[in-house]
Amino acid sequence: MFLHTIDEELALKLPELKDAEKVFELTDVSRKYLREWLPWVDGTTTIEDTKGFLEGTRKGFLEERSLTTLILYKGEIVGTAGFNELNRANDTAYIGYWLGEGYQGKGIMTRVVCALVDYAFTELDMNKVDIRAAEGNAKSRAIPERLGFTFEGRIRQAERLYGNYVDHMVYGILESEWNQTKA
Repeated sequence: MFLHTIDEELALKLPELKDAEKVFELTDVSRKYLREWLPWVDGTTTIEDTKGFLEGTRKGFLEERSLTTLILYKGEIVGTAGFNELNRANDTAYIGYWLGEGYQGKGIMTRVVCALVDYAFTELDMNKVDIRAAEGNAKSRAIPERLGFTFEGRIRQAERLYGNYVDHMVYGILESEWNQTKA
């Protein structure tokens, strides 16, 4: 089992099917909040939907294509974060994340993403980490900006969210840049 301790409050763990009820409950209570930026929310209406998601994350992990984890804050599941894609051909890891509405404003996601970037460079031997967020998603965009990522550009109409197209802002950081920010 994968468990990565970040600090005294935070850890990341590989999801198990027994986590489905907690993840679904968190999704359900944060549904309106999450729906603004996440297209999968309306399709997650039962615990079975969440089990399907968790099975997919485990398969991606076993095939070394992705690494999606559950965020544990003081031992409680508060969201997910990880590498939606691990592109071995180009040594690039693509980070994705979401946090339950009641856990915003505690610095949780910034610490989680910082730990994921470290992990990508030290454990997965990646050259680059990429984060993409919808243009209007200020909270999500603030994380790579806060961590010293470079704004690399805009992908126009990159995602359809409930009938509207949104542009994605692309942020990246190279291993050499990350090592300089930590020095």
